[in-house]
Amino acid sequence: MVIRLNEVLNNLNLEHKLIKDLNLSSKPNFSIIAKTLGISRKTLLSLFKEIRNKKLINNFSTNINPNIQPNLKYVFLEIKTNPKEPQIVNELLKIPQLTMLDGIFGEYSLMALFIFKTSEEYYTVLNNLDQVMASSYFKKYQLLETIKTFKINGVELSNKPVSKSLQLDEIDYIILKILNQEQGYKLLSTYEIKNILKNKYKIIISQPTVSLRIKALRSNNIILNYAINFNPKKIGFFGKFIIKIKPADTSKYDDLALELEKRKEITHLFRIGEEYGLLAIIRVKKVEDYRFFIMSLYESREIEDTYTNFVLDEHIIFTNFLY
Repeated sequence: MVIRLNEVLNNLNLEHKLIKDLNLSSKPNFSIIAKTLGISRKTLLSLFKEIRNKKLINNFSTNINPNIQPNLKYVFLEIKTNPKEPQIVNELLKIPQLTMLDGIFGEYSLMALFIFKTSEEYYTVLNNLDQVMASSYFKKYQLLETIKTFKINGVELSNKPVSKSLQLDEIDYIILKILNQEQGYKLLSTYEIKNILKNKYKIIISQPTVSLRIKALRSNNIILNYAINFNPKKIGFFGKFIIKIKPADTSKYDDLALELEKRKEITHLFRIGEEYGLLAIIRVKKVEDYRFFIMSLYESREIEDTYTNFVLDEHIIFTNFLY
């Protein structure tokens, strides 16, 4: 029994290490990862198939720097609703710009995060949201617009500057969309991306041109890292919290944010235009870990107050973050 338990624990450790190693700054190389884990490439591929079948992982993706030119717009939406209005969740999930939708404990019962490329896209979705909320009993929601993004998916942005002279064109945005949203259990090759551009978007460019564009996106910190979308709870992250933070000195928002950015529990960190001007997403393995996190925050005189929402349900299960 002890031997069997040790085998199970060893397999779990390998699974978690593999998922961690699939979230890299460069394109994952299975041969190198196998060597790092001390197993053969054949064993690694079998392990990858096993964790895929167990629904620990979903598709490959990339994390995109929001500070590209023009900037991506991150907007949070807090909604008051109840379980008797499932149509609200169903309609929200149809909006392509939606990247996070959580059931939360607090005054509001849903927290959503949208990412917009243009102002036109933003206002179109706002009109859509008004129609969705028209069917709600409460008809109560509020938008939290982000002013600055300090951290996304565990990637600290203070050391990922983007050249202001680099202006992306429509082809760059489509390539980013393909890398972010259209990959499966296998990383797309530049040849496959070329074919997607041709067949789906009617854009004809050569494979070397695709390769050069991706290289430029990586070298300019626009592609932050390659990632695998995974189920956080299935690899031990059972606690998710959304916290708003009010600094003691409102003139030191950036200084405080740069300190918070280093905290491993914080996967996302934003400056928002509210009294509690910093919003962070926290991932911990046990709920008790959040208590220690909060206690450590208040050890600093820089923080005056916090407001926490505990996430009850993740309606978009698969995500990725460095941990």
